[in-house]
Amino acid sequence: MLRIEAAELIVARLPLKFRFETSFGVQTEKVIPLLVLHGDGLQGVSEGTMEFAPMYREETIAGALNLLREVFLPRVLGRTFANPEALNDALGTFRGNRMARAMVEMAAWDLWARQLDVPLGTLLGGRRTEVEVGVSLGIQPDAAATVDVVRRHVEQGYRRIKLKIKPGWDVQPVRAVREAFPDIRLTVDANSAYTLADTARLRALDDFDLTYIEQPLAWDDLVDHAELQRRLRTPLCLDESVTSAQDARKGLALGAGGVINVKVARVGGHAEARRVHDVAQAFGAPVWCGGMLESGIGRAHNIHLSTLPNFALPGDTSSASRYWQTDLIHEPLEAAGGLMPVPAGAGTGVTLNREFLAGVAELHEERRD
Repeated sequence: MLRIEAAELIVARLPLKFRFETSFGVQTEKVIPLLVLHGDGLQGVSEGTMEFAPMYREETIAGALNLLREVFLPRVLGRTFANPEALNDALGTFRGNRMARAMVEMAAWDLWARQLDVPLGTLLGGRRTEVEVGVSLGIQPDAAATVDVVRRHVEQGYRRIKLKIKPGWDVQPVRAVREAFPDIRLTVDANSAYTLADTARLRALDDFDLTYIEQPLAWDDLVDHAELQRRLRTPLCLDESVTSAQDARKGLALGAGGVINVKVARVGGHAEARRVHDVAQAFGAPVWCGGMLESGIGRAHNIHLSTLPNFALPGDTSSASRYWQTDLIHEPLEAAGGLMPVPAGAGTGVTLNREFLAGVAELHEERRD
């Protein structure tokens, strides 16, 4: 049984080691909300992936913290559940806010796996001890700089290169990279920056043998993606517009894409992420695990989820040292040869570096029943 005795809400701020530009704008630091659930002398930890402003999806850090304090945590503190899915059912009457709900659900999965003394990936149904990883590269000053940064990561062994694009920064850098590296697995991510009026420009990307074009159209759209997919040879990958297994089913049935990026927090937690995985597998569509510049807590959750069988494409779980001078966990999460080892041990297999966290935390609250 899974008993939730207490909770901690923590918000930390970490500087990124590099300037990360996408179609949303430029990011140089990350505000990281954490939730720690306590039970039976153990801790389960999760990381929120919502942002300060509603850029990626509609959720925000301020809104999530309020919901956790006032709505979600009061529903689970002091209660005992059969498993994390039963805990998630206690929040099932509330609409949307999947990233905030995922913080509770994911921490519960970590806690439950630690109570059972098994790795989280095993509990979810995964079997791999290492997972293929790629790298996501932000918009660079020019095409030459793009080729240079791609070269560094190809030399490090990453098994997929993803370039961020936006209108006016798409065909030129992609052509330069493909000419320099004719054989690498190459993808692009538009983060919803285009419309159907840009079809000709997106069709030009068909010439570069891309594995997929990720979320070119609106963040909440499936219908226009289906129309665009009919106009392109390159498969589309759905990201922002899939928030549930039902969305995945509808998108694949409509022909809105042939690949799905699974972000566990975006779909509300591990149980729903597994259902998205299963739906895509039934359609013969591969999935891969996306990233949101997570610290080691969120990264470890992503790695464990990626051990499921239909995670057939490299995910965004590259080495933590790319992003942080010092991570929020003790254990190094480092890829070698394009493979990321799954953290060993119970739960996520990682532990909070409380001493370092105390120095970078902007908020630390404890909650009890």
